[in-house]
Amino acid sequence: TSAAPSKEPAVNDARAYFTDTPLLDQHGRTLRFYSDLIDGKIVVITSFFADCKDSCPIIHGTMAKIQRLVGDRLGRDVHLISITVDPENDTPSKLARYAADYHAEPGWYFLTGSKTDVDRVLAKLGHRVDERAAHKSIFLVGNQKTGLWKKAFALGPPEEVAAIVESVLQDRPPVASAP
Repeated sequence: TSAAPSKEPAVNDARAYFTDTPLLDQHGRTLRFYSDLIDGKIVVITSFFADCKDSCPIIHGTMAKIQRLVGDRLGRDVHLISITVDPENDTPSKLARYAADYHAEPGWYFLTGSKTDVDRVLAKLGHRVDERAAHKSIFLVGNQKTGLWKKAFALGPPEEVAAIVESVLQDRPPVASAP
């Protein structure tokens, strides 16, 4: 009799790709990027900086609408992740004030850390920039369990973004066929 194939290699591949780089949330807690925030979750990820007066307020207004959309799944099945592109200025306490402006609930993480660690994570996501004002206006919406990842224009109509998020929320893992 043969054993069922292990899913461990796929998990290890995802962990190796996204890394367990330590970042700090708005409460000053250290979180491992993959293991604590992505593993087994559906995520909506964006980049920003707290002093931004142009696109960031619009992006986070949409994130607040997504927070309402996912309801009680936030923090359990779904994580909203906002990563600063300006870790040298965006401290956990500054991010806590910023998060409060958007009524962020548990499960919405505003992340900072050392410039090296933040840049490492942002590079993996395709969001690393040399100038903070050049940050992306893109949401990455992923379902780690199924491997489905989509991009959404963060400045688009919130209803369109919500539809993309909902499609990823509804994605189900493939059913294994019997041998």
